[in-house]
Amino acid sequence: MKCAPFDYVRAGSVEEVVKVLGEAEGDGKILAGGQSLVPVLALRMARPTVLVDVNRIPGLGAVRPVDGAVEVGALVRHSGLVAQTAHPLLAEAARWIGHTAIRTRGTAGGSVAHADPSAELPAVAVATGATVAVAGSTGQRALPAEELFVGPLMTSLAEDEMIVGLRFPRPARWGFAEFSRRHGDFALVTAVVAAFDEGVRIALGGVGGVPHRAVDAERVLAGGGGAQEAARAASAEIDPTGDLHGSAGFRRAIAAEMVRRALAQAGIG
Repeated sequence: MKCAPFDYVRAGSVEEVVKVLGEAEGDGKILAGGQSLVPVLALRMARPTVLVDVNRIPGLGAVRPVDGAVEVGALVRHSGLVAQTAHPLLAEAARWIGHTAIRTRGTAGGSVAHADPSAELPAVAVATGATVAVAGSTGQRALPAEELFVGPLMTSLAEDEMIVGLRFPRPARWGFAEFSRRHGDFALVTAVVAAFDEGVRIALGGVGGVPHRAVDAERVLAGGGGAQEAARAASAEIDPTGDLHGSAGFRRAIAAEMVRRALAQAGIG
C-alpha cells in the first residue's frame, strides 16, 4: 500500500512545529527518522493531514553529560547513542535496536514518542528515571518517563507538543538483557537494571502495554534478597498476554531469566 495524501512542512524551529501541529488539530505527525512512522503510514494505520519534518531544526542532535546525567537531543540517531561513551547503558541498549540502517536513521526522540512497548529506549528511560523535555503552545515542561507512556503506541503528549530532548541519569552500575527470536527483531522481553545510591531500579519491556517498573523485585533487593528471588518476584508481578511468539507463561519465564542476567551484569547477586 501507499501513504494517504498529506501536506508536508519542513520546520525550521521548534516553535514552527508547535504552531503547525496546533493548526492540524490532532491530524499532524512529526517526521524525524521515520523508521516507525513511515511503515505505519504505508499501511494506512495512520492518515495525518500534515507531516512536519523536524530534521532541519538546529540544536536537537547533541549528547551532553550534565550533573550526573546525560542529555540527549531528540534528533540524536541510534547510531550516535551506540557511539557515545558518556552513558554506557544507553550505548548498550541502542546496540540492540533493529539493524544498521534503522540505527542510522532512527532517533531517540522518535523512539520514545512512538511508545512501542517492545522498544529498548522506553525501558531504559523508565529504569533510569529519565525525564522528557517537551515543548508545546504553553511552553516547555519536563515530564517523568513513567508518566509519558500510557498505552501501546500511546503517550500523554498533547496534540501540539513535541519531544525536544531526554535526560537520562547515569547509574553507578547497570545491566541490560534482551530476548528476541533473531537479533534485530522486536524484543519479546527486555530487562534493564540501573543501580543508584538510593537503590536499584528495574524495568521490563515487552510484557505489557507500557514499560513495567518491577517494584516488587526492587523491594526484594532493598530488603536484602538475592538476584534469583528478585527475578522470581519480577516474573510474578507482570501480567503479559500470549501471542504467536509465546504464551503468557513463556514470557514470565523469559522475564525472570532476563532480570537475572541483567542483575548479574550489574554485579547484583
